[in-house]
Amino acid sequence: MKVEISSEKVEAGFLMRLKGDVDMNTSPDVRGGLSDVFKQGGSGFKALFIDMSQVRYMDSSGIATLIEAMQTCMKQGVRLRLVDLSPPVRDVFELARLAAVFEIFPSFSEAATKL
Repeated sequence: MKVEISSEKVEAGFLMRLKGDVDMNTSPDVRGGLSDVFKQGGSGFKALFIDMSQVRYMDSSGIATLIEAMQTCMKQGVRLRLVDLSPPVRDVFELARLAAVFEIFPSFSEAATKL
């Protein structure tokens, strides 16, 4: 399954939406989308929000991609916030004990107001 990636500038930074599966085949596409966001934003944004409500499946390569994004955000002083995780993705994060590592919010509006 292909992953659809869209991003838009929002008041606090960028909102990226993912739709589909984030796995070994599509992780490079997600990395490319993240790279584009960092190029567009330079160092002048506070947060990157990733909406995962439409992600049906995520494997370890998808998690690795998000960890790389978190490391890049930390280096640039940008907050990475995962938003509206679908139930299958939430299960992966809880099983891998990553729910405590990432900032996860039930909605974009809540993530944006708590900066």
